[in-house]
Amino acid sequence: MRPLIAAASLIALLAACGERDPAPAADPAATPPAAETPAPAPASGTSSSAPAPGEQGGTSDWRQVASAADISSLGRLDQAWRLARAEAEDKGFASEVEALGPLVDPNAGQPGRLQPAPGTYRCRTVKLGTKAESGLAYVAYPPFRCTVELTPGGDLVLTKTTGSQRTRGLLYPDTDSRLIFIGAQAWGMDETGFPTYGQQPERDQVGVFERIGADRWRLVIPFPRVESKLEILELTR
Repeated sequence: MRPLIAAASLIALLAACGERDPAPAADPAATPPAAETPAPAPASGTSSSAPAPGEQGGTSDWRQVASAADISSLGRLDQAWRLARAEAEDKGFASEVEALGPLVDPNAGQPGRLQPAPGTYRCRTVKLGTKAESGLAYVAYPPFRCTVELTPGGDLVLTKTTGSQRTRGLLYPDTDSRLIFIGAQAWGMDETGFPTYGQQPERDQVGVFERIGADRWRLVIPFPRVESKLEILELTR
């Protein structure tokens, strides 16, 4: 089946319904921007706002799209949770982590209503653990804007549309309690589009998408390419 999730069956499942990054290197394509700041959503009519049907191979099997390295990272999700939380708590952020409640509970995912309804969402990013000793072990950012789109081909697309670290990718079926996100980031304020997954591997993002409450979801990325050991994107209505 070419589309990821047929539009008719997906709609039946739907409910009724600034970041502190490392200093940039000389090459902006290889290093994230210095700070997360609000940015306008892509203008209507650009390629990122009108996804083509059957993206990323037109398959519903995420394993046919994700790289071997990213599949391995997903397989170590439990390890990422354990290491990231322990580091954040050991470095003095135990109370901040605890205050996040279900958002940082590895077992908070709930079955049913996994697909968020198409539309606009508030979203915020939390990063736990570090890739370098000089980094912060805990960072929680203010809300930004995310969208969920259902393409004509039946693909469910999640996009973080504002901020200097934006991401866009597809949500693939996996189990009765999670979807798999495969996408890539745009960096900086000047980029108006998004790279495709695999085009620039240092920008690729693969993670687990779960519902953790009524009209509340999270995207969990284990061992992301930059900065942290675990990155969480929370979506709420």
